[in-house]
Formats: sequence, structure tokens, C-alpha cells
Amino acid sequence: MKRAAPPPLNALRTFEAFARHGSMTRAAEELCVTHGAVSRQVAALQASLGVALVGGPRHALALTDAGRELAERLTPAFGMVDEAVARVRHGATREIEISCLGTFAMKWLIPRLPAFLESHPEVRVRLSESYLPVDFRRDRFDGAIRILEREERPVRAEITRFLGQHQGPVGAPDVMAGFATPAALAAAPRLRSATFRQAWSAWGDLAGLELGPAAVEREFAHNHSLVEAAVSGLGVAIAPWAFVAPDIETGRLAAPFGFVERPSFFALLRPEGRKDGAVDAFRDWLVEEGRRSPPPPIPWTDPAG
Repeated sequence: MKRAAPPPLNALRTFEAFARHGSMTRAAEELCVTHGAVSRQVAALQASLGVALVGGPRHALALTDAGRELAERLTPAFGMVDEAVARVRHGATREIEISCLGTFAMKWLIPRLPAFLESHPEVRVRLSESYLPVDFRRDRFDGAIRILEREERPVRAEITRFLGQHQGPVGAPDVMAGFATPAALAAAPRLRSATFRQAWSAWGDLAGLELGPAAVEREFAHNHSLVEAAVSGLGVAIAPWAFVAPDIETGRLAAPFGFVERPSFFALLRPEGRKDGAVDAFRDWLVEEGRRSPPPPIPWTDPAG
């Protein structure tokens, strides 16, 4: 029996880009073509298959069930094609892209990364910063480092826990010297990050403290700004140990009340079922580095009992 001719590859690639971005405009930008070219390629693919892949008003097109099913298979397939081309183009060298929380990359990952590159010269690691939830039906990077809650399970992702999550109050040494107990921090100017606004209440619950409303609150877009604000003496921040350990070791920050463990963890996420020796090596290295990472100071206990 003669096999049916496959649809044009260009139409499949264009449709996959549209499905991943959910936007004709963003797909056109990625492919360096016009909005109209994307629209025509998607229409041509539908005509070739005899199946409606998108529906709805022209300004708000959405995938049909058939379109969603096709896109879920095309994205990993094109990912494998891209990987194969990269392997041929770069010979034995394999570049992997890891999406990472920016502060974690700066404070924990990058200082350790030379050791990985030295032991794996055949692997190049390209870091991209993101705090967004991971969805490998859309995302094309090889892996992602995120903080996950215990019950959190991103779709179609293989999850490898490599580091526990501990949080505690930190500030400039002269600022922290003004507070005799954790309860006294209720009066401190509170610094917080827009990426985790509930940090103070979460820490208070774990530490068994009723903090009450803050007299002064200062919010920053990202954790690296939060950490620098604490170093500068603008107030006290509740920060992950992994984000502040280097600054505590050098004396830029003080954490006299230690860190409490949160019901969350740092994890490497990768596309489920995708085999990749370079990502395997990076995962195994992360697990070992997490095991070797110094633990945080234990939480403060009241000497009076």
C-alpha cells in the first residue's frame, strides 16, 4: 500500500510555532516571516490534512482538539530535529539550554558551573533567565531549574529534586544587630519580592510567630534586587538560603536567626521521555552538587527556653 505524502514540512514548522506561542505575530517573529505568511501556511496545512486545526475569530484563534493533539507531537519532534542538526553542526560538542531562576543562577549555579564544564568539555551550557511556570508542550529549552511545591507537578516533565529549600530573615549586619529575637523582627522594615509576596507570612507560620501587619514594606521585582536591598540596609528580607549563602559567608549579610525548611525544593525539569546524554550528565552533577552544598544555619532557639 502506497504511503500518503506528508504535509509540507514548512507548513508543519509554521503551525508548530503558532501553536507554541499561541500567536500568529510571535510565530512570524520567530520564523522571520510576515503575519500573513504564517496564516497562509496554517491554512495550507489544514487543507492538506482535511482537518480544522484552529478555530474562533481571526483576532483570537485557538487550537481545536485536533490542532492541540498535533502540536503536542510536533514540538518534541522538531526539538529532536534541532538537536540532531546541532550535533552535526558542532561535531562532538553538545549545547544545552537551561532555563533558570536568575538569582539562583548568579548566587548558586554559575559559581559552581566551571567544575561541570571542566569535567564535561563536550557539553556547552547556555543559561536563560525565567521565573515562568514550565510547560514542555510550549517550551523548547532542554531543562529548567525551578522551585516546586511538594504537590506541584508540571505537565510532561521529568522532575529531579537536587536541593532543599530553606528560608530565613537576612539583612545588613548593623541592621540585624538591632533585633534581639525573631519576634522583634515584626517591627522591621520588610523587604519582599514580587515573585513570592507571601514570604514573610510563610516564614512566620513555619517559625511559629504572629508578625502582624508591617509598618513599612518595600517590594522589588526580583530576588536579586531584594538581596541587594537587604545588603544596602533598606530592611530585612526573607530569602532562600541558596540565594544568600555567598553574601552571608563574606559578611555582606547576617542571618542570626537561621533558616527554616519549607515544603518546597529546587528541581531540574526536563521533557518527559526525551533521551539526552548531555542533560543526563548535567542532572547528575546538580544532584551531587546539591548533596555537597553546605547546609544553612539552624533556626534560632530562645536561650531562656
